Amino acid sequence: MITKAIIPVAGWGTRRLPITKIIEKSMLPVGNRPLVDYSVQELIKAGVKDIYMVISNVEPCQVQEFYKDNLALNQYLIERGKEDRLQLAKTLPDDVTIHYTVQDPSGKYGTAVPIAMVVEEYNINEPVLVFMGDDFIWNPDGESAAEALISSVKNNADSAILGVKIDQEKVEKYGVLSEKDGKLIDIIEKPAPKEAPSNLINVSKYIMSPELLQKIVKYVDTHNFGPKDQEYMVTDPIYEYIKEGGIMRVAPTTGEYLDGGSVEGWLHANNVVCKK
Repeated sequence: MITKAIIPVAGWGTRRLPITKIIEKSMLPVGNRPLVDYSVQELIKAGVKDIYMVISNVEPCQVQEFYKDNLALNQYLIERGKEDRLQLAKTLPDDVTIHYTVQDPSGKYGTAVPIAMVVEEYNINEPVLVFMGDDFIWNPDGESAAEALISSVKNNADSAILGVKIDQEKVEKYGVLSEKDGKLIDIIEKPAPKEAPSNLINVSKYIMSPELLQKIVKYVDTHNFGPKDQEYMVTDPIYEYIKEGGIMRVAPTTGEYLDGGSVEGWLHANNVVCKK
């Protein structure tokens, strides 16, 4: 059973300026919840007990504030006879812990960096789920992304990647999964629709085996990209992992990918969630 998950939520969210001057991107509201909470609640439902969030070194951290008990609010609700709303104000079950790792925005940058930081800081040597903090899969009546990933792996040596089905003509905006017998062979970045190996896109939701986690740590530690040279992309060690015989299962989902990284995506996410 996988009980640990990593969620990177650091970064300035520059594509969403100016609102991200005062609201962290992962905390932008979709319905009555922040973006990141859709992934958090999904992971908890799938059995995760320890969540490792990588946050920016900006205080106060809104993510931390959201997942803390607000004692003044609780007291207010009790005094006003609104005890029925206490459960809504409680954002984390008692048996789930969020651990925070601070990432300096002026340091190394890219999707591999926060994963490597958590693995080194907490000496993680077991499979973990890895979800980004500014998007989620909406599938309220079906299998969640976390459940799809977990059910796809055969043992603790396997890794897995979520594949989201989209219209073939839209694949040129994404990394497209090439797979054989349910195993990842390659990720083709932004192919022409006629050249795409499938209509399954990568949305950066994974199960990562201990072997893959160590490859990510080594990749970040042994490369020295400058701030204008290259990002530390997690797909680089994933390619190496597969090339050397590592198994990464492809877990398709029937859910809809909702992304808060752009204004259009965020508005669409609100329309989808609020119609439910």
